[in-house]
Amino acid sequence: MSSTASSSKSQPPALQLQQRRPSRLDEAILAPGAVKINVQGAFIVDELESPGDNQSEDGAQHDTKGIRLPHHTAVVSHIALDIGGSLTKLVYFSREAYSKELGGRLNFLRFEADQIDQCFEFILELQKKQQALDGSKPGELCVMATGGGAYKYYDDMKKILGVEVLREDEMECLIIGLDFFITEIPREVFTHDEEDPMHFEEPRLDIYPYLLVNIGSGVSMVKVSGPRQYERIGGTSLGGGTLWGLLSLLTGARSFDDMLAMADRGDNTKVDMLVGDIYGTDYSKIGLKTTTIASSFGKVFKMKRQGESEAEDGSGLSNGDSRQADGASTSDRAFAPEDISRSLLYAVSNNIGQIAYLQCEKHKLEHIYFGGSFIRGHRQTMSTLAFAIKFWSNGNKKAHFLRHEGYLGSVGAFLKRQPRNWGRRNSFEGPK
Repeated sequence: MSSTASSSKSQPPALQLQQRRPSRLDEAILAPGAVKINVQGAFIVDELESPGDNQSEDGAQHDTKGIRLPHHTAVVSHIALDIGGSLTKLVYFSREAYSKELGGRLNFLRFEADQIDQCFEFILELQKKQQALDGSKPGELCVMATGGGAYKYYDDMKKILGVEVLREDEMECLIIGLDFFITEIPREVFTHDEEDPMHFEEPRLDIYPYLLVNIGSGVSMVKVSGPRQYERIGGTSLGGGTLWGLLSLLTGARSFDDMLAMADRGDNTKVDMLVGDIYGTDYSKIGLKTTTIASSFGKVFKMKRQGESEAEDGSGLSNGDSRQADGASTSDRAFAPEDISRSLLYAVSNNIGQIAYLQCEKHKLEHIYFGGSFIRGHRQTMSTLAFAIKFWSNGNKKAHFLRHEGYLGSVGAFLKRQPRNWGRRNSFEGPK
């Protein structure tokens, strides 16, 4: 990776970058002989997106926030996969067709867990086009795989793709990817609050120690003390998979994005019991507002019992609705899926936020970064996590988010690629 300051003369005016300090990523995340990605002048390509633009027939969700690498000219003959329990995240480098400029871009895609076959088909298509995309020779493609699926699907990948597959440690890849984004990519890391939903922070080098809260199907909390120096200090099984699973049972949503969209339209106060419902006002003596959630889903039992009693008395019709022809009780219809979605989103996010704060206090960490595909840039999710950190720390700590939060592992795996037959052992071996 380049350690020189960047020049922004060749970039669009809207993407002019400030002069960069020398990079330390060579010693931070690259082993000798790794394929060095020249990140000099790198920036995020913000493309206009219209509904349906990022959904292709191959089943992939194409992230429109590619990263432009204007000065990278070396051949990149590998792609990276982070295969988790809920999603598969893919990163690959490509030259830009019809572009007269040097360099290329990192592309980001994701597939749901049950679309792993579509993911392999996409890679096969990439393999056919690799010479035009990245300048490599036919047959040189290598897959860098991390996550649990790197082991679960290892034999399938080798058989179906017919390429070399290298498995990389999941936690190490997460840290390498996050270090890369924090130190190298402008307009990537940001804080969130209602007044300033996306306050960007400049790339910086003095990043250690910090806490990574990686929210996927479950949640891992990792203390990072330095380059490749990390320790998993905690976590919770109540993560994205919990939200996805429960909302699959409770609502008609078919995808995680559908669930987040429903949560946007919901009103959790119809489901949750608030401090105001108990006291009739706030409880300012201990810092609780009227709108603070006292009990997630706390209203459900009481309202359901009330609805059942009214139905037994013949007065169970609500909101002017006629009696249901299918025989379902009106109490079952009392809770909108949108309200349920928002309540459960708050419950899971608040729990994660509080545990993250407690881990920071226990290990004396100042900086907290939230990653993982659970967040997806969703405003309510970020607001809840940010509020939890701010509330429990009395405003002394902030939650940090990333625009590519779901791709930490796959980017880390991408950066770990080393050429075939290179290494300290081989460097001392003579011809056979």
